[in-house]
Amino acid sequence: MSKTIAEINEKIKRGDACVVTAEEMPDIVDRIGLGRAAREVDVVTTGTFGAMCSSGAFLNFGHSEIPIRMAKTYLNKVEAYSGVAAVDAYIGATQLARDNTVDDIRYGGANVIEDLICGRTIELKAESYGTDCYPLKEITTNITIDDLNQAVMVNPRNAYQRYDSATNGSNKIIHTYMGELLPDYRNVTYSGAGILSPLSNDPEYRSIGIGTRIFIGGAQGYVIGPGTQCSSASGFGTLMTMGDMKKMNPEYVNAAAFTGYGTSLYLGIGIPIPILDENMAKATSVRDSDITVSIKDYSVKNRDRPVVKTVSYAELKSGFVEIYNHSVPTSPLSSFKRARKVASELKRWILEGDFILGTPVETIPQNLSAKPMKETMKIPLVGDIMDKFPITIEKTGSVVEAARKMRESSKNHIPVVFGPKNHLEGIITSWDVSKAVSEGTLNSVEKCMTKKVIYCYPDEKIDVAASRLSSAGISAMPVVDSEGNVVGLITSEDFSKLFSGRKLQ
Repeated sequence: MSKTIAEINEKIKRGDACVVTAEEMPDIVDRIGLGRAAREVDVVTTGTFGAMCSSGAFLNFGHSEIPIRMAKTYLNKVEAYSGVAAVDAYIGATQLARDNTVDDIRYGGANVIEDLICGRTIELKAESYGTDCYPLKEITTNITIDDLNQAVMVNPRNAYQRYDSATNGSNKIIHTYMGELLPDYRNVTYSGAGILSPLSNDPEYRSIGIGTRIFIGGAQGYVIGPGTQCSSASGFGTLMTMGDMKKMNPEYVNAAAFTGYGTSLYLGIGIPIPILDENMAKATSVRDSDITVSIKDYSVKNRDRPVVKTVSYAELKSGFVEIYNHSVPTSPLSSFKRARKVASELKRWILEGDFILGTPVETIPQNLSAKPMKETMKIPLVGDIMDKFPITIEKTGSVVEAARKMRESSKNHIPVVFGPKNHLEGIITSWDVSKAVSEGTLNSVEKCMTKKVIYCYPDEKIDVAASRLSSAGISAMPVVDSEGNVVGLITSEDFSKLFSGRKLQ
């Protein structure tokens, strides 16, 4: 049994199409089976509402009485790129206003976009070098969205199929685009709608591609191609989208500011999935327990952050996950309530005949992958210069044993470990040994070691690790893997050798 999008559209026009949300579909399949669900259900609606930084808008202001070629354009002090044409500009959601600082992020491109959609007045300032055909060199005026010829949202990267969740293994609070992360793995943040996520309900992109009609910001829009950094081959697909801002609803377009990061645009996107056959019915019966994401340590300042644990959306949505035998609270950065409303609203549009499915002229390729930036002056990693065979001691070992190991290895720092995998428990230094001798506490290194250890990972850049070493006022750090097992040791001497230009052996 199979259907076509054209046949489903005819049913929509007649008013007899069966439309359900992605949240409803799994129970339907469980109740009546895949075959019957494929026959009876015509469309499954999806939805997501979260921060989509890679968003923005093309705006056309029209020509002034004395024409100007807008070389520098500011909207409420937020610069828009105006190297497109005389009076066209593109404003990005994460562009900050000129008077913003890292510590005081109040307003940016996302706010301009929200203000325009809400009908608010925006101050436009433009500067130019002046030409014979565009003699005006400066203009200041006030505009609303109704004054613009076009206001078209064009977003390079939206609707991630999956998105890594975040935690923080360092000893201080950090601020990221994943929100505030508490030290010592004390919280986990995540994004995405899980069961309602558009690309999780059509992971083979059978109905999603160039020309697919979608819900975007409360209006009808389109997929115009694969999104930037689309990695469909590894389950991290993205979409490039567009929609008419003049038709959007402020309920589904909200600006946000993340402390220590910048502004972003919360956007509602929904995609209808036509149920063409049993395979499509199976894909749309996915549950939160079927969708997994990695919890990564965002304190590591590298592109490839270490994976702390892999969990499902069901676990994340439960409110707690277990990390290193501790129950850690989770919190969403996106709104599942709004995502559900997007899917429900799209369902209503289709049932009322106000939304007809768009047939993609070309679907998203399933073999795309994102390459890292080419760096011609690449900074070495910790793993390149660390001692890969560090001297360690079990936490049950004696201070006398630690002193012997230090003398034989000429090392002043020894990581204290436990178990066959050398899990990091602490670190003991020559100073700790001297203190233990003076106090007569020679039985166990566990009693005199430093338990709160500053450490690093082998895939961290050395300048980041060196900065951490300097900030902590220490001269050595254990190097651990993603599970906290010791794989190396790095010292201030290692950094000195590298930065002084000496070759590594």
